[in-house]
Amino acid sequence: MESESPQDLTFADLGLNDDLADALAKLGYEQPTPIQRESIPLLLEGNDMLGQAATGTGKTAAFALPIVDGIISRGEARGKPETTALVVVPTRELAMQVSEAIVGYGKHEGLKVQAVYGGQPIFGQLKALQRGVHVVVGTPGRIIDHIKRRSLNLERIRTVVLDEADEMLDMGFTEDIETILETTPADRQTVLFSATMPPRINAIAKRHQTDPVRVLIKNSDSAAAKPNIRQSVYMVARHHKAQALGRILDVESPAAAIVFCARRVDVDELTETMNGRGYRAEALHGGMDQQQRERVMGRLRDGTAQLLVATDVAARGLDVDTLTHVVNYDVPDAPESYVHRIGRVGRAGREGVAITLAEPRQSRRIQNIERLTKAKIPVEKVPSVADLQARQFEVTMKAVLESLASEDLDQYNSVLHDLAGQDSDRNIALAAIRLYHLERGAGTDTKEIPEATAKRKSKKFDKADRSGKFDRDRGHQQRGGSKGYKGSRSRTSGGATGTVYIGLGRKSGIRPGDLVGAIANEAGLSGTDIGPIRIADKYATVGVPEGSVDNVIRSIEATSIKGKKVKARRFVE
Repeated sequence: MESESPQDLTFADLGLNDDLADALAKLGYEQPTPIQRESIPLLLEGNDMLGQAATGTGKTAAFALPIVDGIISRGEARGKPETTALVVVPTRELAMQVSEAIVGYGKHEGLKVQAVYGGQPIFGQLKALQRGVHVVVGTPGRIIDHIKRRSLNLERIRTVVLDEADEMLDMGFTEDIETILETTPADRQTVLFSATMPPRINAIAKRHQTDPVRVLIKNSDSAAAKPNIRQSVYMVARHHKAQALGRILDVESPAAAIVFCARRVDVDELTETMNGRGYRAEALHGGMDQQQRERVMGRLRDGTAQLLVATDVAARGLDVDTLTHVVNYDVPDAPESYVHRIGRVGRAGREGVAITLAEPRQSRRIQNIERLTKAKIPVEKVPSVADLQARQFEVTMKAVLESLASEDLDQYNSVLHDLAGQDSDRNIALAAIRLYHLERGAGTDTKEIPEATAKRKSKKFDKADRSGKFDRDRGHQQRGGSKGYKGSRSRTSGGATGTVYIGLGRKSGIRPGDLVGAIANEAGLSGTDIGPIRIADKYATVGVPEGSVDNVIRSIEATSIKGKKVKARRFVE
């Protein structure tokens, strides 16, 4: 008998129990993705695993289904729940997403799942944990809080999953991850999933895994493996970017899009600009509380919002089925971030569009992205006024044709009859079309956007950037003296690094992860922008891009770290 090809395998063929396979079918799951085909049988056998696959490949189901299958098979779904599985993720958005997925998979058996993360009152989490849950999904900091409160009992943990492990290390959570793993039983199953595989991931695997099986989904970071994503770059001067984005989106007409900005202030300004242009835009950044963030995501998912303008940190782990376009309003420092971003569209066979607005001086970053993705990204011209007008007339004509197919046209007969004596039928029709066309805001954008060309960088910049490497592996704990964290500063931006003084130190319980998380969430920087960090007894210093120093100071003073208000200023040695 011929062996079954991988493409013909079903979830039941992977070894999942029949009830769970039936539940997946009802949820619309048909065939497993490559990462699911490779991982699920290995995890069902109890192996430790180190998996590498890009965002959007189905990693959540790859580790969640074996967890749910194990709980059901062992009969743990009956009686008072005990926590036997722990999933650690970098952000609260991803915690919610993963917990919702596991609830869906185990709903028919009544599995109890609890997400624990900061930015939400801890009381509800405490009550849920006290009642008992089978699976806990959480961010490192909040999991540590529950461990210290003794509200999270990890003595019976069978499986620990680190999802988006590279992101957690970049955000400075190395110490927290080590603490969590050391608190769980030594004979647990340990699963690491990561989009990239820097040496620090291998170091954690060596310390905390037993004979791990490695699963690599080849070319997961290659644009050639994403033929259903149309990618393009537009070279635009900084002061023309908002206008260029509006025009590009007018021509593209996305059903739903996410626009990535580097800083919180850019998110707020661009959201206001796009709303003024007629788009239903919502902002998402670290300065918003959890209720605000959940409302924003609800509006995007139900179609009330058309554009989500967000910082990279705030949008990590978001998974929205309706997204058709991803826009890099700022070129990401790290090429891996580009791959993460565009992976949010073009899923499940659907077509997607990835647009990048680059300033001429950022051409080297585009080359680095092309080197990583092994694909050339075409450089397009910003649509001209004539291009925009042609597209707007196209949209108007489509709307009129749809209206002609309506069944209630007769109710407007009296209006047409009254107008008939005023002018010809042709002119009346033209006036009605003009009225609709202008009401949509068409025809108001009449200024050409100058073409920008890539310029040669200075020798100093080129030397710093020539390698094309964005080293995400520099972050590590230093031993001896005052504790420090060498964050992987973005050497490729070509800018100098400034230092911020923060008036809390080791005696206040401050860890590098607290500082990285606060700055990333509040100031809109990525982990690759932050470092080095030095923590003394009563204060800490943090390196950030020179141009971001003032923004970081304002952002830090407007928030709290470890429940304490913080004084910050520029640090001069």
